[in-house]
Amino acid sequence: MDDTDILQKLESLEKKVDAVYVSAEKTRKYFLTVIIVSVIAFVLPLIGLLFAIPSFLSTYSDISGLIQ
Repeated sequence: MDDTDILQKLESLEKKVDAVYVSAEKTRKYFLTVIIVSVIAFVLPLIGLLFAIPSFLSTYSDISGLIQ
């Protein structure tokens, strides 16, 4: 092999490595987005339940007080 063949293969490898890096970065951003959305979808209902459960319990205790 002469120097030009080696340089061409090296340039080809650099392009492939750059393409893999771009793909890996896109995948990382996708996973980060999925994790953030999953946490939001789990945490927001929990926060809502912190306010809703006491309200439901007081309503049910009022109803049970009327029945007795």
